[in-house]
Amino acid sequence: MVTFLICIAILIVGYFTYGKYVEKIFGSKSERPTPAYVNADGVDYVPMSTYKNSLIQLLNIAGTGPVFGPIAGALYGPVAFIWIVVGCIFAGAVHDYLTGMISIRNKGAHVPELVSKFLGKFMKHVVNVFALLLLLLVGTVFVTSPAMLINNLLDGKVALAIIVGVIFFYYILATLLPVDKIIGRLYPYFGALLVLSALGVGIGLIVTGAPIPELSFQNMHPNDLPIFPLLFFTITCGALSGFHATQTPIISRTTQNEKQGRKIFYGMMIAEGIIAMIWAAAAMSLFDGYGGLNEMLAAGGPAAVVSEVSLLMMGSIGGTLAILGVVVLPITSGDTAFRAARMIIADYFKFGQSKLLSRLWIAIPLFVISYALTKIDFNILWQYFSWANQVTAVIALWVGAMYLFLAKKNHWIATVPATFMTVMVNVYILYEPTMGFGIPLNASYIGGIVATLAIVAVFFNTAHKKRGTSFLLDEDVSRFNVNEVK
Repeated sequence: MVTFLICIAILIVGYFTYGKYVEKIFGSKSERPTPAYVNADGVDYVPMSTYKNSLIQLLNIAGTGPVFGPIAGALYGPVAFIWIVVGCIFAGAVHDYLTGMISIRNKGAHVPELVSKFLGKFMKHVVNVFALLLLLLVGTVFVTSPAMLINNLLDGKVALAIIVGVIFFYYILATLLPVDKIIGRLYPYFGALLVLSALGVGIGLIVTGAPIPELSFQNMHPNDLPIFPLLFFTITCGALSGFHATQTPIISRTTQNEKQGRKIFYGMMIAEGIIAMIWAAAAMSLFDGYGGLNEMLAAGGPAAVVSEVSLLMMGSIGGTLAILGVVVLPITSGDTAFRAARMIIADYFKFGQSKLLSRLWIAIPLFVISYALTKIDFNILWQYFSWANQVTAVIALWVGAMYLFLAKKNHWIATVPATFMTVMVNVYILYEPTMGFGIPLNASYIGGIVATLAIVAVFFNTAHKKRGTSFLLDEDVSRFNVNEVK
């Protein structure tokens, strides 16, 4: 398991090296007051500690993505490790950090508002549709996936519909109540359970000497599905995920100091990458090859793999705790998905959210639509989620690139991953036969590259025009004295 251990080490080193470099390029300022104080409202803008913010951020962004995604991605073989490590350090963590920090500099603005400011009003409407579609899909997927895990854990003794109803009830409370009432109080405990479950499986793999395969660039997929572009839509959370762009503004509104940003945004993405590595390694090593894993996935889906791995590595009691840790992941992302959707709609229509009734007018239709979506097959939901997810990630990376370009800083840290993933997004929609155009793969590569070159040209043309104007990158908070409210 040399490859596995080296990859874990690289992720940790990446936080202390490249993460620090990204922070230096952005230029965080400890003296600048954050939205938690400037816009304090007792509901969404509430100062919280680095410890709480970090654990909430990890739980917000994680979902079942760094578990279910890597388990499915493991079918490709050890090449999945490369995407998790490279994608996490150079794309996902950069994406999360820039989104969070730019949001902090702009009153805790959500992605649509940031897109409107940096990429134009037309793109704001586009990303509003994508962001809300993504959040609804995430909320729905993260109702059905934990419900399936709990149903498996209870051997079907409690009806799936009842479990779904209980999860929805919790989501309604977490969406409507002030952020520090449920999320701020419960998430630190949920976070501890999540970390312990991942560590338990990881240590179990090492102690038992599980036969984790070493690095290979060969495509091991039993169905011979192409690595480019499908791997990048199978493993999203844990490497790069646009869902994170919808979640980081929640914490940008509760961050006390800009210097905490690297731990909260970049660091928690690295933690998610480590969780993804552990589950990908477990899936590759415990089912007698990729054919066995494929059969397990076909029979019971990723939830069955999670249950089997947890029980094999940690026994009945420890395995149950590990499964509960994975159950926590989607639930603690589903609730904030609906919360983020409420906030985005409120920002778009300029609805104040201090009154409970104002929150209800937005939240109730969201939950009605989501309940209807639970009737759709999980695999179809996941497929649409994956593409909408990566499109949102691409847009957020271009926002980061534009911000740095206009600030006359090294924008390539965002521009390079944005360009690469734009190619993948275009190739995917051209190639995919179910939800795309079903064009042959080689023709899709050509079409994807051509479309991306056009997008890059538009980006630089727009960026050069904006650079020559008096464009205001950050909101002016010079008149606010944070010491007056501390």
